[in-house]
Amino acid sequence: MANSPITAAATLLLTPKAAAELLAISPRKLWSLTRAREVACVRVGRSVRYKPDDLTAWIEKHRTPAREVQP
Repeated sequence: MANSPITAAATLLLTPKAAAELLAISPRKLWSLTRAREVACVRVGRSVRYKPDDLTAWIEKHRTPAREVQP
């Protein structure tokens, strides 16, 4: 259970694998978004890590609002 996304979300920084799992996308797609600077990351030496708050911000930025229902 130590490698589950739920446990990883409680940490300060997520690995690319955990971040991709939380976003329900492939690690390759996450890397593509990272290289395009659409998703913020933290570099620690040669390692890339992701802040859960940055992932949440990315989700909110790309969220499509629900269509309003006409009475």
